[in-house]
Amino acid sequence: MSELNDEFRDSISTIKEDGKRNWLFPKRPKGWYYNARTVVSIFYLIVFLVLPWIKVGGEPLFLINVIDRKFILFGKIFWPQDFFIFMVGMLTFIVFIVVFTVAFGRLFCGWVCPQTVFMEMVFRRIEYWIEGDADRQRKLSTSKWDANKILRRGGKHLAFFVFSFIIANYFLSYIIGMDQVVVYVRDGLFAHWDVLIPLLIFTGIFFFVYSWFREQVCLIVCPYGRLQGVMLDKDSVVVAYDYVRGEPRKHFRKNEERKAGHCVDCLECVKVCPTGIDIRNGTQLECVNCTACIDACDAIMDRFEFPQGLIRYASENNIAKKEKMKFTKRMIAYTVVLSILVGVLITLLVTRQDISANVLRVRGMLYQEQPNGQISNLYNIKLLNKTRKEIPVTLKLEEGFKGTIKIIGNDLLVKKESVGDGIFFIYADQNTLKQRKNTVRVGIYEGSKKLSDIKTTFFAPNN
Repeated sequence: MSELNDEFRDSISTIKEDGKRNWLFPKRPKGWYYNARTVVSIFYLIVFLVLPWIKVGGEPLFLINVIDRKFILFGKIFWPQDFFIFMVGMLTFIVFIVVFTVAFGRLFCGWVCPQTVFMEMVFRRIEYWIEGDADRQRKLSTSKWDANKILRRGGKHLAFFVFSFIIANYFLSYIIGMDQVVVYVRDGLFAHWDVLIPLLIFTGIFFFVYSWFREQVCLIVCPYGRLQGVMLDKDSVVVAYDYVRGEPRKHFRKNEERKAGHCVDCLECVKVCPTGIDIRNGTQLECVNCTACIDACDAIMDRFEFPQGLIRYASENNIAKKEKMKFTKRMIAYTVVLSILVGVLITLLVTRQDISANVLRVRGMLYQEQPNGQISNLYNIKLLNKTRKEIPVTLKLEEGFKGTIKIIGNDLLVKKESVGDGIFFIYADQNTLKQRKNTVRVGIYEGSKKLSDIKTTFFAPNN
């Protein structure tokens, strides 16, 4: 790539030389990749819109309720006590992103990133429908404010706001549940100001992003584009221009003798780019791998009867040395780390207990001497029920310690998704206690099913 001009790296495409915003009017893409992305986006949007309505055991399939510190993933409830599982899951996801980026660049950004899907497949399509393609949008932006401009611009922004409001409501449903959102809707827009005000704030944020900020999210806010600078290597597969085949560039007419590369310098790849870059300059921070330039270039190649693929998914070594995709040592190392993390995460999920317990000795009391030569210790127990059913709990001493348990008051019954507590004694014969400090394991059972066990200490007099 050394023969290409690197002056483009001195500035970004969305800022003019005078420092003002360079507003982009990308041409509507057409082609195989755009159609494939459309199918993926439709599936993505269906999942996004349907998931809040799906329930398992009366609870949402997914819920990220930060307010009540209640999280449901795939129908399984997680509480703050399970935060370590969440951290392992997040670490696994980050490593997966690293491995995926090392191998396939910003494929995630172009195909399934929420910002790209909503911007290119929802809001941009609304804009094309109301204002027309790039040339008509550009002409409308410079025209006077007449009835046509007011109607089109006003209609577009009204549609943007309505869709932003709908998106905000769906994101709210992932936090408080769709049932609660439906209740708020039935009660009326102004019946719950404490919910309406945050909802309008998020609506305003979405509206601002998709109507004005747009590609700046990918260029300025999102850290992923900057991370790819340290994660990509010459074997990473990205959307790339085949400069070996394309250079030198030259305009020409069909059927005339070609004494240059296959790039006819038509700029179609630049016109369709949603971030305004020229992919022929090589891999750039602004490129989100959306494949719009591939479709545009393939159409030109077909017109001039050249092979498709002048712009394609390829690695630097694939273009320069004609090497095939290979599994590098760095990919192997990341994959090994990812496999270990996935194994740990699966183990934590499989072994996760339905009830977590905490047993503490009552403060200020060591032991009590009872009739018949027995010693007792008094304990508090707190139980967290992570399931959607009431669980009657019985306590048993595990092997290794001879004694009995007596619960004070009612039997332990922990309501669904709540915390229960109780007080109990452990009794043991003094002649069986050989030391002052004894280790005891208390088993927590639902009937004959062991749910958990916890270790505590039993004190006795000095013998």
